[in-house]
Amino acid sequence: MNKPLNTNVLTAPSEDRIPYQKPQPWGMRPDMVVKDLMTDDPKMWAAIAPGITSRPIHLNVTGGYYVHLLRVTRSGLLQRHRHSGQVHAYVIKGKWLYLEHDWVAEEGSYVFEPPGETHTLIVPDDCKDMVTLFTVHGSLMYVDPQGNSLGYDDVFSRIEKYRAHFESVGLGADYVENFMR
Repeated sequence: MNKPLNTNVLTAPSEDRIPYQKPQPWGMRPDMVVKDLMTDDPKMWAAIAPGITSRPIHLNVTGGYYVHLLRVTRSGLLQRHRHSGQVHAYVIKGKWLYLEHDWVAEEGSYVFEPPGETHTLIVPDDCKDMVTLFTVHGSLMYVDPQGNSLGYDDVFSRIEKYRAHFESVGLGADYVENFMR
């Protein structure tokens, strides 16, 4: 069943303001709206490492990807990793770079990272506050400089990290379901 049109955003009724009249597909999950994305509430930010936190936005278990905000409040090496799938990034605040490339992702930059690439993520010394929106498809495989495996992250390992975080801050492990589709 369709919900009534939100008339608070309309100034006058017109033919082009009629909502879709048919039912949505059976089994379709509801929309997900995450408000106050840039909140400073520490309950919403899971620690990844000293000076590095992550805020879940969309954890898609059937598509095998996750969307999150990465916040870094220190400079230096964050991680060296290889991608099994594509990654999209949008820099909201600050800047970062890969040692393997000659570009710097600065505030307002969009970066596409192809599957298979391995690189070393650094926040430069003159940046003490970085926030980037990442969409990560597949896995990040953490490696040393010679490519030896050190671990991995994917949507399922992230869900477990977020579950543990939400449990530890009193929201309950199942709070993570707010971000899952």
